[in-house]
Amino acid sequence: MNGKTEYRPCMVCKKNFPLNSLIPMGTVRKVITEEIAKDFPEWSAQNYICQPDLTKYRMQYVQSILSSEQGEVSNLEYEVIHSMRQHELISKNVESRLDQNWTLGERLADKIAAFGGSWAFLSCFAAFLVIWILVNTVVMVKHPADPYPFILLNLMLSCLAAIQAPVIMMSQNRQEAKDRLRSENDYQVNLKAELEIRNLHEKIDHLLMHQWDRLAKIQEIQLDLLSEMSKKKE
Repeated sequence: MNGKTEYRPCMVCKKNFPLNSLIPMGTVRKVITEEIAKDFPEWSAQNYICQPDLTKYRMQYVQSILSSEQGEVSNLEYEVIHSMRQHELISKNVESRLDQNWTLGERLADKIAAFGGSWAFLSCFAAFLVIWILVNTVVMVKHPADPYPFILLNLMLSCLAAIQAPVIMMSQNRQEAKDRLRSENDYQVNLKAELEIRNLHEKIDHLLMHQWDRLAKIQEIQLDLLSEMSKKKE
């Protein structure tokens, strides 16, 4: 063994790389080699490809799959592919992202809707009704501000219901926007996880093939040593 580093050209970019950093075409998955064959139909299993070019064709294959399944690659899939290329995290904090965009009125609607659906509101509202009825029937018997059947109270309750309904609808619209962003984010995370698992399978296959190749070379060296030892004994 002379200890010199062996170099081979990449069949795609034609640049020379150390042999241990190249991937033999024979170890690349069939679906990826079919994608490479579109540009290099003359490839063979003895050729080598560098890691950047292999990654490029993997991403190209991913785009073709997404396009064939859904007709076109949406912005969500493009974000996933970009994050894979840049090795970035795609999970996001939806709550903080939305809180930066909502107006004061929308935040106030959330707080009013949250208070209107609590036991504290029911307790306060029941206490107000009891006090109003007692004041107009017991305390101010001779000159009540709102005598029975409490027409002013009914008017106030109607106004409260008319105001409360659109406030609750605004809060629901905001909640629907949050749910939509959460579902989009979950879809992106799940899609990226699936694609990363595919890439991990390919890398493991490559590592196994590379390990078997190294073991075979070690065995060849061992056979040479055994042959030399047997010759010396003779």
